[in-house]
Amino acid sequence: MSSYICPECNQVWNGYWCKPCNSKHFQNDFNNWTSGNEKIDKLIQDAQLNADMNWEAVEWIPYDRFKDVKQIECNQVWNGYWCKPCNSKHFQNDFNNWTSGNEKIDKLIQDAQLNADMNWEAVEWIPYDRFKDVKQIGKGGFGTIHYARWNDGFIEKWDIKNQQWKRDQDEDGEEVALKKFDNFVNFNDVLNEMEIHFKTFCSNVGTSIQFYGITQDPETLSYMMVLKYAKDGNLREYLKINFNNINWLQKLSNLRDLSYNLMNIHKLDIVHQDFHPGNILSYDFKNYSMRISDFGLSKLIWTNPNNPEKKNIVGVLPYIAPEVLSGDEEYTKAADVYSFGIIAYETITGFPPYPDIPHDEDLAIKICNGLRPKIPFHTPKLITRIIMRCWDARVTHRPTFEELEDELWKYYWDYKGYLDEEENKDSEIVIQIKKAEEFSANQESTNTTTTTPLNYQTHPQAIYTSRLLNYSKLPKPKNEENFERELEELAKSFSHINTNDDIDEF
Repeated sequence: MSSYICPECNQVWNGYWCKPCNSKHFQNDFNNWTSGNEKIDKLIQDAQLNADMNWEAVEWIPYDRFKDVKQIECNQVWNGYWCKPCNSKHFQNDFNNWTSGNEKIDKLIQDAQLNADMNWEAVEWIPYDRFKDVKQIGKGGFGTIHYARWNDGFIEKWDIKNQQWKRDQDEDGEEVALKKFDNFVNFNDVLNEMEIHFKTFCSNVGTSIQFYGITQDPETLSYMMVLKYAKDGNLREYLKINFNNINWLQKLSNLRDLSYNLMNIHKLDIVHQDFHPGNILSYDFKNYSMRISDFGLSKLIWTNPNNPEKKNIVGVLPYIAPEVLSGDEEYTKAADVYSFGIIAYETITGFPPYPDIPHDEDLAIKICNGLRPKIPFHTPKLITRIIMRCWDARVTHRPTFEELEDELWKYYWDYKGYLDEEENKDSEIVIQIKKAEEFSANQESTNTTTTTPLNYQTHPQAIYTSRLLNYSKLPKPKNEENFERELEELAKSFSHINTNDDIDEF
């Protein structure tokens, strides 16, 4: 993260909280208060002297600074917004008043409600008649997405006075997306998708789209996930329309956020297995709110009828790691890293991989033999190196998402510090981005249409939705002839950079 100089003490600080100064301010006030107990005083004082950020600064608060004090329902300690014991009881009291018609879905919802630590973890059964303005807006490999407005809105907290749930209600209804699975999808796989999505959202709220609940199409009887509506759509659509208006800070932020989200998913021992821009959604791309969707459903859908032990491959061909295509390895965390490398290429260039050729067995063979998209020569070399390491055919040479997040976080804050405060002028990433921008500016001087959507032709057999890919006898994965030499030269060119200040030599 970039460093700043405190205007009060002239020492390095984070731009928000100067620990030396604030420790001094707290200490100067120690004689002006006491809890009446030496141990409590010491606990508070130690917290204040050692606080690295404002939320670590515990205070002694005189009781007369509170108002409207009253005992709430259960008289247990709570967070001031969501009382888990009380709310679990409210949910449980209502269990007999609804059913999805399926015991497993009922149990999923009930378990979520009983264990919810905050309102966003309280998944609901939502009758279909509570939606209006329902219309299909998208179709994937295994289902459709519908837009709708939810009349009730999601639960905020329990209204003690009126003894009912207080909801976030919009006059026109809450905008939601209804994810409907095709009839051929096995129910257990649908349930698995719901459980994984719920787990990833609850473990880290910023990782995936908010999961409001479950409903059922009254005509087809298909169960549907009710999700927060991502009004900016998916990353592929956004890049095609807006790429020429996306600056390098947003590109770095997008890559940093994606690596952070995948890092959190992998910490749960979940492998996405179908990671591509169509599964990256956002409420607002400009404000860096990227979310990941479609967790692992395609992993479980298909089994090869001729060989039950061999799973068929499902996904979007250009984003599938060569060792998965060839059958050499099961889908691993490293395969998600490969997909990230292709997505990083697309984020930097704006172009999807291999748009002008059929996505068929011939392409799969070429990928196994080392074919990769061509990275433009003016791309910052640090970013080129990240992309190449991610799509290395040697699985053990790929970085982890922890490593990627550390590296991209550093690049983002170095460049942001340069833009905001003209700091970090000697940072390697700043130097390289400036060169890339100079090249782009020279190109734009002869092109007056740079703010228009990207224009490229897509081959009719270039397919960017998930599907069954049942190829056989693909070659053992390898890199192209000069790949490893080029990657080694990139690594050597940055070997002088201090590992603590810039990138690690992984």
